[in-house]
Amino acid sequence: MTLQVHATHNRAGEITLTQLDELTYQIQITTFTYTLSQADRDDLEVQWGDNTFSYAPRVELMKLPNFYQRNVYITQHTFPGPGVYEIVVQDPNRNDGVKNIPNSVNVIFSIKTTIMINSDLGPNSTPVLLNPPIDRAAYGQIFIHNPAAYDPDGDSISYKLTICTEQDGRPIEGYTLPPASDTLFIDPYTGDLTWITPSDTGWFNIAIDVEEWRSGVKIGNIVRDMQIEVYNTDNHAPVQTDPGNYCIEAGSVLTVDIEATDEDNDSIQQWATGGPFVVDVSPATYTIDESSIAIGYSRARFEWKTDPTHVRKQYYTAVFKAEDSHPETPLVSIKNMNIKVLGPSPDMPTLIPGSNSITVTWPADTCLPVTEYQIYRKAGPAGYVPDTCTGGVPSETGFSLIGSTDSRLDTIFVDDNNGNGLSQGNEYCYMIVSVYPDGALSFPSPENCTPLVEGSPSLLEVSVTEHSSSGTIRVAWAKPKGLDTIPANGPYEYFIYRSDDLLGNNMAQVGSFSTADLNDTVWLDAAVNTTLFPWSYKVELYNDEPGNRFRIGEPESASSLYPDLKGEDNQIVIRMRKNVPWINYDYTIYRLNQGTGTYDSIGFTTDDVYTDVGLTNGVEQCYRVTSTGWRILGGILYENLNFSHTACTTPVDTIPPCPPTLNGHSLCDSMYNHLSWNFLNPTCAEDVVGYRLYYSPTFEESPQLIVEFNDRNDTTYNHYPENTLSGCYLVTAIDSFENESEPSVRLCLDECSNYLLPNVFSPNGDGINDLYRPQRTSYVERVEMTIFNRWGIQVHYTEDPDINWDGKVNDSDRLVSPGVYYYICDVYEYRLTGIEVYTLTGFIYVYSGEDNDVFIETK
Repeated sequence: MTLQVHATHNRAGEITLTQLDELTYQIQITTFTYTLSQADRDDLEVQWGDNTFSYAPRVELMKLPNFYQRNVYITQHTFPGPGVYEIVVQDPNRNDGVKNIPNSVNVIFSIKTTIMINSDLGPNSTPVLLNPPIDRAAYGQIFIHNPAAYDPDGDSISYKLTICTEQDGRPIEGYTLPPASDTLFIDPYTGDLTWITPSDTGWFNIAIDVEEWRSGVKIGNIVRDMQIEVYNTDNHAPVQTDPGNYCIEAGSVLTVDIEATDEDNDSIQQWATGGPFVVDVSPATYTIDESSIAIGYSRARFEWKTDPTHVRKQYYTAVFKAEDSHPETPLVSIKNMNIKVLGPSPDMPTLIPGSNSITVTWPADTCLPVTEYQIYRKAGPAGYVPDTCTGGVPSETGFSLIGSTDSRLDTIFVDDNNGNGLSQGNEYCYMIVSVYPDGALSFPSPENCTPLVEGSPSLLEVSVTEHSSSGTIRVAWAKPKGLDTIPANGPYEYFIYRSDDLLGNNMAQVGSFSTADLNDTVWLDAAVNTTLFPWSYKVELYNDEPGNRFRIGEPESASSLYPDLKGEDNQIVIRMRKNVPWINYDYTIYRLNQGTGTYDSIGFTTDDVYTDVGLTNGVEQCYRVTSTGWRILGGILYENLNFSHTACTTPVDTIPPCPPTLNGHSLCDSMYNHLSWNFLNPTCAEDVVGYRLYYSPTFEESPQLIVEFNDRNDTTYNHYPENTLSGCYLVTAIDSFENESEPSVRLCLDECSNYLLPNVFSPNGDGINDLYRPQRTSYVERVEMTIFNRWGIQVHYTEDPDINWDGKVNDSDRLVSPGVYYYICDVYEYRLTGIEVYTLTGFIYVYSGEDNDVFIETK
């Protein structure tokens, strides 16, 4: 008599992955099974989503109450390249009697997890689900469950209900949500599964799709299959106090007491799980207050001494559970607490003002995880008091992000308004924010404010009056006032300095003159090469009284105005470069008229950038600019007019087209890869004239150009690689000016892994099926194949991937006898990761027409 074993044992489970290196992951499969079933698995097959599979051995087994068994299986896998992979684990079958799955005893249990591998997104491990996927509910009472998901990478998590799956991860036909008197739903943000209320008893399965997001992109999901057993009971679940939600500064201690009461006066057991309990540094604790335990009452304390390593964008969730001691149907209540850990604020910055720039310094943050700082500026104070849950500087404060540094120890920032200089007449305020590895922002520093230093003498003009290699620049300044208060009675002497850069870092004296009454406030710098630019100037004033010579005031610098040109496709972009202590409120643009030789006004702007459009590529254009500005000194308004240098350039198409979108697939039987590409936005590819296709046979190798296309309409290609169909491709677009686009997203193909060994052949000389050959559409470097007879003695060995066995015993002239033979074949196959080895085993039925294989002696 044959006893048929029905494998009806799977209740719940999920798959989680941990990234070990760029393409290698450790997978953990956690299942909960029915211990009364005779079926039990020491390993489970894993389908990796890349046309391969392997087996994960069981590494942990735990017997639980109510006939549950927790099984943990762990293995590793290296994926062939970047991509999106759906990992599926399936095992016959589900436990009998699941009421919302038709005929559950005959439905294969499957769970799946999807992971995106993309180096641009950075490392990616899945969340871990810290609350087991098994629970109990009471008929007619509200039920709440939370999976307690924690993402070690700090990614965002969302939740939704989905359909439980069967064979190959397909949705179960006829599946329904468990019945409810009102509703059953999951909060997409907190993960609270709420059932109001169970309207039937028994076993019910629910699938929760736990989605993982980074920078607005979905990068993976876990489909958790959980089982809830609903009892008809007069017991009532305990009630816990609401723990609330908190924001806390790293380094502080959060302490929260959770009280639990039970109206049936059952004793209560309290415990907790969640992200704060599994962090590597300074995990939270949850301690029962033994002195508080009474009939139907218990109290526990959550305590977490936070650390800078806990700072991240996302909240941590702690899940508190209280279970009563009802002898037949113990019930559980659940409460969640969300905690956001923010970095402490940096110290108030120190400000060192100049005449048109401010140097900002601050002490290095003592929080070692800090990776950089952000610097914010506003004209005038804001008096901002940070919200307890808001990091960074909100835009409504009026502050703007003006720059960042490169490391935690980089604590000096020079604000010169991106080379344009800060404007006099404002009080500039600054705040500093520390940045953490995942982009989380600390509380901002206290703001600090300062005005610019008003130089003396105060410059008004640096204007190019003659354009040549021996030209002239006019430097003018306001007449100094109030010198009698110093006292500085004169006579006086001016010294003029010039620097060959924008910020005045290389000042050298170029002239001086004496004056008795300070009325002479203009210097003409002659014989200066005004075809080169920029030039910066400063003027120093000395009291030249005998025995009382000293410098009066702190000088300031100002640069000449020059048009910084960039030739683009049929246009030239003109940027007004200057570093001046006055405010320029408009610019007039002049372009050389090639016919008359004069500069004609072509435009007017109040911005620092002007674009001259409608030009002909390849034709040089020359420009000058006139600025109009103003400055208030001692309550007096000074207006000025400054002429720029001359600059010339040629419009040329330097803008590459946008990258094409590359698609492709392998035709395994025909031994080639079919590739095609197009543009999602054709308007950015109007001048495309061709393409370049790049290829690398493995993921690690650099792509090499394999073919170039000179027709914009030639957008398909069939590639016949030499050794393997596995490989990665990039395509770029070329425009009429030989500008090459950025490469397309890399497309990696690894679809053809199909080395099949037949199980029958007949080496009888009839010309039909006389050679044993594989059925294959994959590229194999070699094999190591050994064939044995029924006594385990080798009858053939080869490393030829085509095998070509003629049925002879070890290459002799003797045919093997008809019968069944066993083989072991190690296949060395070309894949994206290089040569990969896998093993095939099986049987061959040989029909040879001979009867000479009684026993083969080995020598």
